[in-house]
Amino acid sequence: MLSRTADNLYWMSRHMERAENLARILDVGLRMSLLTGGDGEAEWRSTLAAAGQLRGFEAKYDEAGTANAMRYIAFDDENPSSIRNCIRVARNNARAVRTALTSEMWEYLNTTWLDLERFRRQPDGRGDIAPFLEWVKERSVLFRGSTFGSMLRNDAFYFTRLGTFIERADNTARILDVKYHVLLPSFETVGGRVDRYQWAAILRSVSALLSYHWVFRDDLKPWRIAELLILRAEMPRSLIACLGEVTHYLNSLAEAYGTAGESQRVAGQIHADLRYGTVEQIFQGGLHEFLSAFIDRNMRLSDEISTQYLIG
Repeated sequence: MLSRTADNLYWMSRHMERAENLARILDVGLRMSLLTGGDGEAEWRSTLAAAGQLRGFEAKYDEAGTANAMRYIAFDDENPSSIRNCIRVARNNARAVRTALTSEMWEYLNTTWLDLERFRRQPDGRGDIAPFLEWVKERSVLFRGSTFGSMLRNDAFYFTRLGTFIERADNTARILDVKYHVLLPSFETVGGRVDRYQWAAILRSVSALLSYHWVFRDDLKPWRIAELLILRAEMPRSLIACLGEVTHYLNSLAEAYGTAGESQRVAGQIHADLRYGTVEQIFQGGLHEFLSAFIDRNMRLSDEISTQYLIG
């Protein structure tokens, strides 16, 4: 396969996954800002920081209120990582490799871009944007389902799935790190009402609240939430589950092409550290520090994949 084709497939799936996960991060910000009773500027700054968009936002806006933050993350054409731009770039990537896609994949992605025009009137309130966020998640699920259900299991499929799980790992770490950036009110204590609500919002954003109670059958506890989203392989959005998939598809590429490289080594090392790590070790070193280090390692892995396969 041409490296240009592989690159388009990889980034097509990454941008669709990113659009979904930005919708999930935005949902966390909305839920947390509801606790303040005001415009939730501290909560929105934490959300923008976790999404990696705070610097660009501050260059354009003076206040991180609800309307500005929602507009920047969801719709801003000047924000290269807005949900709108993620869908646009994914569609452009798909159009460049139209013959490598199934008809179902192209139809779902192209229809998603065309239907985005329905949301040209950008919502200003919390209640206005909820239908848009649900629509983004639904379209991402439909596209991902068409990919898994209709593509041949060859290198095109492997690159498409690689993009999905590299991006998902990055965003799960960022969503979990939102909790670090949010400061509890001075009257609130760890384990209090606000603290529990914030952790529940994190779990809801990754569709894991029921899964948490199924696995642990207990009240919400920070170290168990971290364990679920980092170290439990049965949780499909956990870091270890994502790296397991990345390792699998990189090994499939190595088998298909007859050679392995640095990306296989780096992915295997990260996966092994997660397999043999413990939540106690994570909290001893600091949850935020662990997540920041993981995001950096995941970015390095993405760079190695690009160098090995995508830059021709």
